[in-house]
Amino acid sequence: MSSRVPSCQSEEVRASLVMKSADNDKTDTVAAGSGAGKSQNRPGPGRPTRVQAEQRNRQLLDKALDIFLEKGYVRTSIEGIAAAVGMAKRTVYAQYGDKKTLFMAALQRAIDEWIVPVEELYAAETDDLEETLLHVGQILVDNIMTPQGMRLLSITNAEANTLPEISAYTYEQGTGPTLEYLTGLFVRRGPENIELVDAREAALAFLFLVVGGPGNMTAWGIPVDAAQIHRQTRYRVRLFLYGLLSGKTTSSPG
Repeated sequence: MSSRVPSCQSEEVRASLVMKSADNDKTDTVAAGSGAGKSQNRPGPGRPTRVQAEQRNRQLLDKALDIFLEKGYVRTSIEGIAAAVGMAKRTVYAQYGDKKTLFMAALQRAIDEWIVPVEELYAAETDDLEETLLHVGQILVDNIMTPQGMRLLSITNAEANTLPEISAYTYEQGTGPTLEYLTGLFVRRGPENIELVDAREAALAFLFLVVGGPGNMTAWGIPVDAAQIHRQTRYRVRLFLYGLLSGKTTSSPG
């Protein structure tokens, strides 16, 4: 897995840049007779509030991700994104500097809004392991099948060759916390004396077998309805659980 991409600036910093850039975009100047001291602390005409600036930044990131998905990373330009969102090109450059930084920020925002909080997975646990895995599996499957989940899956698959680090980044940011939760679950609730390496392998197997199936089928254009997804989730959980409890380890020798 590639090293983690440095995190982008906070939304508050972005909002501040939007506000400053909005002032710079104005061509109106203070009348010649106005004193500098009088206008020094006044907001420029039409300057957005911090809330408005943050909202504009969210709109920018949402629109950017849609355009990246529609046109692909290579054929997308900051100029086109700025025009689509109705923002000055230099404002976008002031906030993000280059296309890749903008893409990563848009991707991170989408992941943050999509990922299932680990607390929700803990809350789904019961005394019965199969029932717990059914609940957790259904939560994760439902989440991947949302428009936000399918958008992330599509853009990650589409850009895997152009930007290989995108797949690793999405996996680390979006899948990592869930993988750690599942690993811990199998250590706590799996076969007696299960080793950590086996618990992690089990967590990966669960994600690929139970969670990834319906999303990949949809991405490939294979129609699946809710009832079919529910049946498949239950069957795959039982298939997975049979393998987990069979007593055979999954770790590689040496």
